[in-house]
Amino acid sequence: MFELAVKSLLAYLLGSAIGSLLIGRLRGGVDIRTLGSGNAGGTNALRTQGLSFAAWVMVIDVGKGWIAAAWLPHAALPGVGLDPAASREWLTVACACAVVVGHVYPVWYGFRGGKGAATLLGVVAGVQPLALAPVMLVWLVAVMLVGYVGLATMLAVASFPVYVALASAEPDPALFTFGCVMTAFVAYTHRENIARMRAGVESRAQRLWLLKPRGR
Repeated sequence: MFELAVKSLLAYLLGSAIGSLLIGRLRGGVDIRTLGSGNAGGTNALRTQGLSFAAWVMVIDVGKGWIAAAWLPHAALPGVGLDPAASREWLTVACACAVVVGHVYPVWYGFRGGKGAATLLGVVAGVQPLALAPVMLVWLVAVMLVGYVGLATMLAVASFPVYVALASAEPDPALFTFGCVMTAFVAYTHRENIARMRAGVESRAQRLWLLKPRGR
């Protein structure tokens, strides 16, 4: 339990290091939470600050997800060690959940962060890299069909537990549970996007929305 508690806390604190806000500070104090959609994630960074800014944001946010899921659960930290009684699978899930929650509710930034998509992508790369291809494919197809990045993100996250369930005759219960929990959590973090889509005022990714009606 001690290892679980310490590593979950470390994963949460790591998640609280928000890429857009770190890069914004280096770029003269830009806080993208005051710009565009007000979200501290990669999409708003791209729309308001450009490709270079957004690329560094993605490196940080994806990277911390990978570190929390792929490295931290197996690291013998000073004073913590490795508990032989602890399930590595469930410890990985705990760290993975914690880093995503840290990104959305960062203690360093007044609990106002991003929506967790980029960090979750890093987590998937760390725990099930073969799932990246179908997850990204679902995202791309959804954006091409409807143009909504938020909807595409939610569908892509939902495809992860489906992949876990279908990829093996005996699906990993920890990863499947993680996928279901994250599907619900990401839907919650995109609740404002859902409301705007229902109201017909949500912005669309015009360059990726290939099947838009003529004249749009």
